[in-house]
Amino acid sequence: MTPAGGRAASDIRLVLSDVDGTLVTHEKILTDRAVAAVQKLHDRGILFAITSGRPPKGMEMLFDPLSLGTPVAGFNGGLMVNRDFSVVQSLTLPPDIVRKTVALMREGGADVWIYQGNDWIVPDAGYPHVAREQWTVKFAPTVRDDIPDITDGVVKITGVSDDPDLMKRLEATVQGALGANASAALSQPYYLDVTHSDANKGGVVRALSRLLDIPAGMIATLGDQPNDIPMFQVSGLSIAMGQAVNAVRGAATYVSESSEAEGFAIGIERYILGELL
Repeated sequence: MTPAGGRAASDIRLVLSDVDGTLVTHEKILTDRAVAAVQKLHDRGILFAITSGRPPKGMEMLFDPLSLGTPVAGFNGGLMVNRDFSVVQSLTLPPDIVRKTVALMREGGADVWIYQGNDWIVPDAGYPHVAREQWTVKFAPTVRDDIPDITDGVVKITGVSDDPDLMKRLEATVQGALGANASAALSQPYYLDVTHSDANKGGVVRALSRLLDIPAGMIATLGDQPNDIPMFQVSGLSIAMGQAVNAVRGAATYVSESSEAEGFAIGIERYILGELL
């Protein structure tokens, strides 16, 4: 829901944010206002953490500007690392689930990317979104033509297509076929991420709650996509970006402006710090 006015959330001790479309804009820009909002959290003694479908290495450029000291949750929680990339938690998919998922995605008409640890593996560097993703995460993928044969140590599988209807159907098909054996959710309209059943953003909230000894009810979360709903459901306060679809907006405590209109910073200022009415 969107309240008529803002209020300070005085019991919040940790803020956990999605990255793409939330913390950064569509063009992957971390604005000065967003940096300032995080600094205000630090000044108040409120911890700040990030989670994303990206590999942890693909978020390294955010560490210094945001003075991050908390564990970083990549692959929607499939790989959680400290700032020095030492592993806190790694959740890999069973080989049979990997084979099944890759087959379903290929049959459904999507390109397939595989992630092993911090290694990003694609079938062709010229495929859609590869160049854009490389620019985003600041490292190049490994190109291999044996994607269906890669089954060990896989932390995430991503299906890629620019057909939004295909992707919605594929999400339903894959989640229906995998059931409780894995988590499948759209992280962007063109990305379907499949991770370990415990590797979802709700699991990130629970892991950070345990690691940092902060009750989940004292954690605030921000996001914009369906894969952010699980963390909204287990955190004490949640903020959706203004461009989010209705299902995401409806799952959040509050709705801010869009990520293109400083929605992250405004959400922090209004609903966490109580600075804006």
